[in-house]
Amino acid sequence: MMNLNNKILITLLNLIFIYFSISSSFAQSNIRPIQMLVGFPPGQATDLIARVLAQQLSKEINRPVIVENKPGQGGSIALGILAKSPADGSVISFSALASYAINPHLYKSVPYDTFRDIAPVALVADIPVVLVANADFKPKTFTEFIAYVKANPDTVMYSSSGNGTVSHLGMQDLKKRAGLEMSHIPYQGSARAMADLVSGQVQVGMDSVSATKQLIDAKKLNILAAASLKRLPMFPDVPTISESGFPGFEVAAWVGVCAPVGTPMTERVRLNQAITKIVNSSEFNEKLKTIGAIPHPSSIEEFTKFIKSEYDRWGIIVKATGASVE
Repeated sequence: MMNLNNKILITLLNLIFIYFSISSSFAQSNIRPIQMLVGFPPGQATDLIARVLAQQLSKEINRPVIVENKPGQGGSIALGILAKSPADGSVISFSALASYAINPHLYKSVPYDTFRDIAPVALVADIPVVLVANADFKPKTFTEFIAYVKANPDTVMYSSSGNGTVSHLGMQDLKKRAGLEMSHIPYQGSARAMADLVSGQVQVGMDSVSATKQLIDAKKLNILAAASLKRLPMFPDVPTISESGFPGFEVAAWVGVCAPVGTPMTERVRLNQAITKIVNSSEFNEKLKTIGAIPHPSSIEEFTKFIKSEYDRWGIIVKATGASVE
């Protein structure tokens, strides 16, 4: 009959075997979490979409995806970190238009090169932009707004979510095209900008549907026009700026996933396929609607070409408006 010491020894050996088997299994399954860098604070549209995507991507690839907020320089801090991260699929970014295509033209220096350091993975969504006004502001339509500002130069103030943001440059572009004279009041984020717009500290602003829709629905803001080329499904009766005398005018934020240059194409394709499946799902679409975003799936090749075209387009706008940020 086996004595007690032998039983204890066998039990210990079995436990050691189980431990090393589990450790080996974890190592082989590569379950180390993926870091998803987001260049904006929690609660903004980019962050909200990132968290929905991360949750569903974790399930799709059976690997934890953890959102890490790295705000600063209009999203460029996060891309700077991405550029210096290991190119092994363990770090990705979820960044917006400005980070990829505007900031390199706007700032004297950003800590990355959009094309040398960043490898596109997948476009995810568009975040439409609208022109809104304080509810008590006299002009109630876009045409009335243009006429009022021309008749009252330098009396109207417009808000933005920060220097160099889409909301800033979009208004700068409209000012230049329409020959308007208005004062720019930059804020740190959309929430503060909208608060002062509602209170009447500023009269107008161009910002995302995500930041404005609830205020529009509550009659706290009046929507004057959509900055998209086509009318928005959530505001089908609101004309676009493009159809209201400024053909081709378009301002829209978009968000997508990138990896460090050097990340294996097999890993980028795997992520693209998983993200595209998510973006096309009805569950993800419903969540985007609540944020005010529109799904925009793409292949790696399509996203690569899109970034290049946006980089060139916004470079022209930044130069034409004379905008710059130290």
